[in-house]
Amino acid sequence: MNFPENLKYTKDHEWLKVEGSEAYIGITEFAQKELGDIVFVEIETQGEQLDKAAIFGTIEAVKTVSDLFMPVGGEVLEVNQLLVDAPETINSDPYGDGWMIKISLSNPEELNELLSAQDYAALV
Repeated sequence: MNFPENLKYTKDHEWLKVEGSEAYIGITEFAQKELGDIVFVEIETQGEQLDKAAIFGTIEAVKTVSDLFMPVGGEVLEVNQLLVDAPETINSDPYGDGWMIKISLSNPEELNELLSAQDYAALV
């Protein structure tokens, strides 16, 4: 299974890619495999300031619906519009075009609480 070294991870199976004071968030390859075929993503938090562990949306697969959690606090700057018409992109490219939201970090120190690729691989 693929866990890119340049990303941070949560125990809830989200990943975070930091670019300066902003970050992209998605779900891991492990999470999308566990969910199965993803058929719908609902994220209506654009423009909102959310705390770490707050729900930023939901993801629906053929067999279940799951909440999506903020790995760190921040303002949701952008939602990946590609997922509106092609939610299955999360299955085919979870770390690339399958990103879900872009945020501005409100407390960069929270990044220190996230898992490295090695720690996440050991978890799953």
